[in-house]
Amino acid sequence: MSAKLQFTNRSISLQALRRAALAVCTAAIVAYFAALALIFFRQEALLFAPVSLNPDQRIDLPGVSEVRVPVDGASLHALHFRQPNARGVVFFLHGNGGNVRTWLTSTEFYRRTGFDLFMLDYRGYGKSSGRIESEAQLHADVRAAWERISTEYAGRHKVIYGRSLGTGLAARLASEVDASLLVLVSPYTSLRAAARDHYPWIPGAAMDLILRYPMRTDAWLPRTQLPLLIVHGERDNVIGIAHAQRLAALRPDAELLRLRQAGHDDVHQFSDYTETLTARFARL
Repeated sequence: MSAKLQFTNRSISLQALRRAALAVCTAAIVAYFAALALIFFRQEALLFAPVSLNPDQRIDLPGVSEVRVPVDGASLHALHFRQPNARGVVFFLHGNGGNVRTWLTSTEFYRRTGFDLFMLDYRGYGKSSGRIESEAQLHADVRAAWERISTEYAGRHKVIYGRSLGTGLAARLASEVDASLLVLVSPYTSLRAAARDHYPWIPGAAMDLILRYPMRTDAWLPRTQLPLLIVHGERDNVIGIAHAQRLAALRPDAELLRLRQAGHDDVHQFSDYTETLTARFARL
């Protein structure tokens, strides 16, 4: 084989390698931006996991009535547990899955502590109509539900309680209204920070552009004046306990309960959680 032919073959091989490398890089870039586009356009499906209920399905729990809260373009469904001579009410904002029926399985804790309960389903959850379209809409819906119930408890204690997804909504509400206590269970500093935990390959600047639900708990919490209890499981692999620690640092007066054996979904099953919550309610 002549030197010229060998050179030509090497040139062809190098060109083929360059084309292959370019094709791989192009495919990677396309896949990367496709993933960003998926997160941007399918954000509601990634964040919210509602379970609907048949409108005719009755929820039969002693002392619990079903309530409708009219909001712009939809009607929200809520459960309201009432008991005689209640000391106040717990305004409960649940996590991103299920519905009020899956979140409220017993009223025994509220009976024991002497508090009523108002638990709201977001749009598309349970018997609530409509669908979630923006963070601003979520906050407006929560505020409408608060206005619906808070006047009934004028002069009595009102506890704002948020669980997981609901913690950001609870913190924002607590920065705007008067209440006796704010309880955040399995909270996040922001959904942006939580998303970075799960998608570390997305740069912060890109996350800021694509995330339409930043949910800045860390921005709202310092503006709250309410007594604060934060509860978090040390084995939580959905929202790491570092989020709760950073939030507690923003409010040095906060009580942080760390549950060593708890994960994300089982916090309420631990006696330390129940006993701490009971004690805080008793001090109101």
